[in-house]
Amino acid sequence: MCSLPVPREPLRRVAVTGGTHGNELSGVYLVQHWLRAPGELQRPSFSAMPVLANPAATAACRRYMGRDLNRTFISTFLTARAHPDDPFEVTRARELNQMLGPKASGRAFDFILDLHNTTANMGTCFVVHDIHNVFAMHLCHHLQMQSPELPCRVFLYHLPGVENYSIDSVGKNGMALELGPQPQGVLRADVYRRMRALVAAVLDFIQLFNQGTAFPAFEMEAYRIVRTVDFPRTEAGDLAGTVHPQLQDRDFEPLQPGAPIFQMFSGEDVLYEGESTMYPIFINEAAYYEKGIAFIQTEKLTFSVPALPVLALTPTPGP
Repeated sequence: MCSLPVPREPLRRVAVTGGTHGNELSGVYLVQHWLRAPGELQRPSFSAMPVLANPAATAACRRYMGRDLNRTFISTFLTARAHPDDPFEVTRARELNQMLGPKASGRAFDFILDLHNTTANMGTCFVVHDIHNVFAMHLCHHLQMQSPELPCRVFLYHLPGVENYSIDSVGKNGMALELGPQPQGVLRADVYRRMRALVAAVLDFIQLFNQGTAFPAFEMEAYRIVRTVDFPRTEAGDLAGTVHPQLQDRDFEPLQPGAPIFQMFSGEDVLYEGESTMYPIFINEAAYYEKGIAFIQTEKLTFSVPALPVLALTPTPGP
């Protein structure tokens, strides 16, 4: 199923972005550390550039100031004429587009890795936009093989006909790490340590690719977005219930038709009325209340990923 072009040259320009949401602190503090001590991001064939994506929201320890930065990297904002009333994040998206892009251009960074936390019980999740992204699928598989004792799921987050709006879409290639659960505005040592190790493993994979390592074909399992599901609401739009206790914290677990998904404040249960098994994720994510999302409904896929073409390395000239 994977057929899009893969890199034919070594990846030299790599960025690691944190603080895209200013209250997701693992990425914030990792990037701030790397800005002071960038040696950890260096590899023999490249050096990754740390970027604090939303410094204003980071300083305020808020998700964003005016609008969600990670929903702003679309042509509507990136190409529009600047206006004094633009939210901070629109201006910042244009700055980042110039720094890391421009988006969809040959001058864009080769790879952007964006760092996120979630309040939901997502564990370790790799967010990729396209099932046809062979390079990203091999990267995810490599990360899974580095930690076989931990579930590391792949979430395919792209709806047909919708422009990719996240910061990693500015690069020629990219993905996001989503680690949780971690409360907003809180830094957990275990999550911080796990994210730091994953970033190192990502950079190691790029180094292996750059030096001509062969990566064979394999079978991949991933979860693809089907739709978002809102909370039950009153006629005025207020919450009329919350996530059912039997669903809470069961991200990526199968949910069968007839299983409870919400518990109304009046006491009765709301059941899942679908006809097939679904896999809910981002269950009761704090940041999604404002977006009208109680959880994201996904379907579980298994597909073949072809071998990653080996780079034809240019021999070093002799004396």
